[in-house]
Amino acid sequence: MIRTIVIALVLSIALPSSAHAAISATSANGASISISKSKFTKNSVVTVTGKNFDETVGIYLAYCVMPKKSSLPSPCGGGVNKSGMGDASYWISSNPPPYGIGLAIPFTPGGRFSEKVSVTKTIGKFDCRKVKCAITVRSDHLHEGDRTHDIFIPITIK
Repeated sequence: MIRTIVIALVLSIALPSSAHAAISATSANGASISISKSKFTKNSVVTVTGKNFDETVGIYLAYCVMPKKSSLPSPCGGGVNKSGMGDASYWISSNPPPYGIGLAIPFTPGGRFSEKVSVTKTIGKFDCRKVKCAITVRSDHLHEGDRTHDIFIPITIK
């Protein structure tokens, strides 16, 4: 009896509750992103972590209107970020062209990253309370037609 109580207590401490479980999504090639929550009531910042990305292919991480199937995510908060500045979109690449050195954020070992992304009620003229918006990953402009790196985590704003 005491052993059962101890095991239950250990499991309740060790396992995350569903209220704090990460939301994640995985691409066709096994890369994944996760965030701590996907429902918001106001403009917020969410930390997006990624792992298992192909470090030879650059990506854009952004908050965007959810695209139609096989389409680029657009519009996005911050747009396509080739400047390396801002908090709505990021260019992540360990292999950028010469003009991207110092602008693109390199992956850490294992094809990993962790960046803070702004989640807002609107993206341009689109109201994310009325249209689907998402944290998105896609191939960078050097691999623009490659949809195998696409990942979307839908965001709900009330």
